[in-house]
Amino acid sequence: MFNNLSEKLDKALHILKGHGSITEVNVAETLKEVRRALLDADVNFKIAKEFTNTVKEKALGQNVLTTLQPGQLMVKLVKDELTQLMGGDAEGINLSGNPSVILMSGLQGSGKTTFSGKLANYLKTKKTKKPLLVACDVYRPAAINQLHVVGEQIGVEVYSEVENKNPVQIAQNAIAHAKQNGYNVVIIDTAGRLAVDEAMMTEIANIHKAIKPQETLFVVDAMTGQDAVNTAKAFNDKLNFDGVILTKLDGDTRGGAAISIKSVVNKPIKFIGTGEKMEAIDVFYPSRMADRILGMGDVISLVERAQEQYDEEEARKLQKKIAKNQFGFDDFLTQIQQVKKMGNMKDLIGMIPGAGKALKDVDIEEDSFKHIEAIIHSMTPEERSQPTIINANRKKRIGKGSGTSVQQVNQLLKQFEQMSKMMKMMQGGGGKKMMQMMGKMR
Repeated sequence: MFNNLSEKLDKALHILKGHGSITEVNVAETLKEVRRALLDADVNFKIAKEFTNTVKEKALGQNVLTTLQPGQLMVKLVKDELTQLMGGDAEGINLSGNPSVILMSGLQGSGKTTFSGKLANYLKTKKTKKPLLVACDVYRPAAINQLHVVGEQIGVEVYSEVENKNPVQIAQNAIAHAKQNGYNVVIIDTAGRLAVDEAMMTEIANIHKAIKPQETLFVVDAMTGQDAVNTAKAFNDKLNFDGVILTKLDGDTRGGAAISIKSVVNKPIKFIGTGEKMEAIDVFYPSRMADRILGMGDVISLVERAQEQYDEEEARKLQKKIAKNQFGFDDFLTQIQQVKKMGNMKDLIGMIPGAGKALKDVDIEEDSFKHIEAIIHSMTPEERSQPTIINANRKKRIGKGSGTSVQQVNQLLKQFEQMSKMMKMMQGGGGKKMMQMMGKMR
């Protein structure tokens, strides 16, 4: 996420390292490179200039504390200003109303339909809501089918009227259906186009006027950079939406949209999409994103994800197995599934301070545990529960069955043995400590 921007900002801020004091000359040199990094990330020229001017003014107006190096002070100032530029504080979603109506808008291909499903899943699992998805794209049958597939995947009902070509009427009927059937959130997926046009803007404005949603969200592909900001402005001028959703932040994102969109439309980024899975949705925290852009990681989000997957009852059972020396590969497989639910490994590693920079040239697989899982699935139930019985012949069979080598099987068995010993030594931490060790097993 924002790897190129992070690297260039790191080089820019490195200029002040070793300087004993902040001067107009070294600040100007540093901020020239900061501005260049922002422009390369497709941040609007005016915003980049205002940003660096503000940082310069604050830097020259401060005395460097004896415990703080000039470079450290500049990092703090840049971080604080980035946080403010991206919105300052995290904004929640408005769920007042019965039902709460959320209108999704955006161009075709921005990830609107998929994100509607992610949002429904988020509200269902984390906010204990009962959402209803509504298909209001009357132009593309594939869009209606896609929403039904998404709804089935997350266990959420999808309301659609295939023969009805009036999106305003469909939306109104869906809200009536929600009231009658106890749904407390209605998420309306609308039609998109390949570019902003008058017909699309009029249609979504009519839907908005008819249903008066509690929340109108604009979904934008973060990979489109400054074009995303321009499209957001066009939509906001017509629709006056409440917040922005940035999708595809797991791709080759330059960062321009995330950094400048709040400044241009004066509307907060509320959520971000960080992958293809339905769980790949995060509340947007400007300060945490600023930390990640500056290579400081995001430990808070990492801990929150771990806590979401942590089950106290399962941890107690695991602790008993460890105490009795009964921890086997089936238990290990369960722990792997919990780690995978936290997100893809690239994203998780990016949350660890300094790890993104240290591993920038390392090719991290999307599914880093697939070889381990293949090896374990190639074992018999007896071998999984008693790894000590795995001899040379069994290793050959397991390697052949999993498409790996005997060396890889040996490596996993050795790592598993070491981990089992360590876990027994640190009893009392159980599942939480184990999850912290999982990264070493990739």
